[in-house]
Amino acid sequence: MSTAREQIFAALRQGFRGRNEAAAKVGVDARLARRAPNLVPARAKPEQKRAAVAAFTAMAEEAAATVARVNTMIDVPGAVADYLRNHNLPMRAALAPDPLLDAARWERRKTLEVRKGRAEAFDEVGISLAYRGVAETGTLVMLSGENTPTTLNFLPETEIVILPADRVVGAYEEALAPLRSNSEDGSRHSLPRVVNFVTGPSRSADIEQALQLGAHGPRRLHIVIVDDAAGP
Repeated sequence: MSTAREQIFAALRQGFRGRNEAAAKVGVDARLARRAPNLVPARAKPEQKRAAVAAFTAMAEEAAATVARVNTMIDVPGAVADYLRNHNLPMRAALAPDPLLDAARWERRKTLEVRKGRAEAFDEVGISLAYRGVAETGTLVMLSGENTPTTLNFLPETEIVILPADRVVGAYEEALAPLRSNSEDGSRHSLPRVVNFVTGPSRSADIEQALQLGAHGPRRLHIVIVDDAAGP
C-alpha cells in the first residue's frame, strides 16, 4: 500500500511524462508577455475620473486617513496650514524636493516653515507627493527617489501627501502598468528601488489585540487632492 507521499510523487511524474519543455517555455513566455490583469472588482472600475476620486476619498477615510480637496497647487500650503493648525501641530515640515511641489509657492505662506529634503528623526511633519492613488482601496502609491525620499513616509508622526486628481486610478493594475512599461523601455522614469503602498495611518494590533496607530510609521495621514495640479 503506497503512502500519500508516494502517491503525490507518482502523480507529478505522470504529469511530466512526455512533456515538451521547449513548447512549455514558449507558452510561459507568451503568458508573461501578455500580462493580462487578474480579476478586478467592480468598485475598481469607476466610469469617470470624478467617480474615481470620490471612491478613493471614501476608501481612504474608511482607513482612518483624512482628505482635503483644493483647486490648484497654489492652494496647497493653505490647506496644509489649516490642517496643522486645527490639530495643534507645529507649523513646520520636511518637504519632498519635487518640482511639482515647488509650484505651490510655499514661501507665500509666512506662518508655515518648510525644509526641503528627506525626513530626519526630529521632524514631526512630512509632506510628500503621491505617484498614484488607487480608488479600489484608498491606497497611495509612493515611489522612492531623489525627489521623493522614502523617509518622509515613515519617520514623521504626521504625513501629509499631495495627490493630483489626475493620478487617481481605479485598480492596482492601472497604477503599476506605467512603472513596468517605463522600466522596460529604459526611460528615466524606470522602476524605482522602493514602491510603498500606503493605506491609512500606520497601525498594529499585535499588543493585546488592541489597535494602536503609529506603530511602524505615521499615526496621522492627511491627503490633499489637487483638482488641477497643472493650473496656475
